[in-house]
Amino acid sequence: MGSNTVFVDVVKLRAAAVAVVLLWAPVNRIAFAQAELVGTWAARNTEDVSRDSYPVDYLGLPLNDEGRTRALSYNEAQLAMIEHQCEGWPAVYFVQGPFGLKIWSDIEPVKGTTISFTIGAWEDRAPITIWMDGRPRPSEFAEHTRGGFTTGRWEGDTLVTYTTHMKAGFLRKNGPPMSDQATMTSRFWRHGDILTVLAVVDDPIYLAEPHIVTKSFQLSATPMLPIGPPCVTTFEGKRPGDSVPHYVPEKNPFVDELTTMWHLPRAAVLGEVETLYPEYRKKIRATYVPLEPCKRDCGATPPR
Repeated sequence: MGSNTVFVDVVKLRAAAVAVVLLWAPVNRIAFAQAELVGTWAARNTEDVSRDSYPVDYLGLPLNDEGRTRALSYNEAQLAMIEHQCEGWPAVYFVQGPFGLKIWSDIEPVKGTTISFTIGAWEDRAPITIWMDGRPRPSEFAEHTRGGFTTGRWEGDTLVTYTTHMKAGFLRKNGPPMSDQATMTSRFWRHGDILTVLAVVDDPIYLAEPHIVTKSFQLSATPMLPIGPPCVTTFEGKRPGDSVPHYVPEKNPFVDELTTMWHLPRAAVLGEVETLYPEYRKKIRATYVPLEPCKRDCGATPPR
């Protein structure tokens, strides 16, 4: 009897151990497949994603006619208006601004699962909370915010996020618009100490095709604050109730500034869809006119 009892106890113990392994194995497999995103990520800024050096430079943007008209009506003097000074940028700015990323997570204390990741804010950018707990998306009539509403899921070691409920804003600082119907799908890849983020913006109001932006960040030992300095409004020459500075689109005085300097056709800088594809190089080559040889006080030279 004693030996049989011991044998039964051993069998029960082994069964319990197998059950524990089977219970935790899927969790462990998922955990090992995921990448650690928490930390401070410094911007490498090796990619020119802001493209705001010229008032009219929509290179790489798939604007439709409505988006192009809105962009050409933009006047930077709007930023002097008190009601515009602290309005902030939409969520896509986290891969377009010059700053790095501060990412932290909220962990469920019993199961150890991740409830959310948060990408910290800055003076002109709201925090982005990535919900990982499967919560439902708000109603389409729910409040739209600068940070939007974002859910995430893991595809292997890639974090895939989907953002909705963003306020209307700008895709770039020189006026290309983004409506409050826009959505953003982002992917986060980590390779060693490099984090690459790809963001795809779909906007049925102002874009003819998805707008794609990528940016790389590097893990940094220097801590970054989760928030930036507060935005403080001040009088910059525009009082509340003044007219909104703008241009009549057909009379924007800067429409040919970039094209004249670099000998480009106007369509190349106005966000025409065809300019996004490699085949456009053949078309643009036919418009290239070389400059006179530079003798002194050389300025910009056209691209080769």
